[in-house]
Amino acid sequence: MDIEPEVSRDIITRLKRARGQIDGIINMIEDDRPCADVVTQLAAVSKALDRAGFKVVATGLRQCILEGENAPMTEEQLERLFLSLA
Repeated sequence: MDIEPEVSRDIITRLKRARGQIDGIINMIEDDRPCADVVTQLAAVSKALDRAGFKVVATGLRQCILEGENAPMTEEQLERLFLSLA
């Protein structure tokens, strides 16, 4: 998939932020922080990863529709792709 530089930067920024959050969660667990705090941070990183995934899927769909990639996805394939992020 050929991603526009601006979109690519956004996705990479989201993923790097998530990586930092994951490092923080590991530290929280190692420091025996309260479970509620850890779960809150896990929810935040999960949401960040979901948003990055949706951005990739949306970019791929746009390319398939607008640019007519050689092997367009079937409706079933698209549905499975979206559901994999749920």
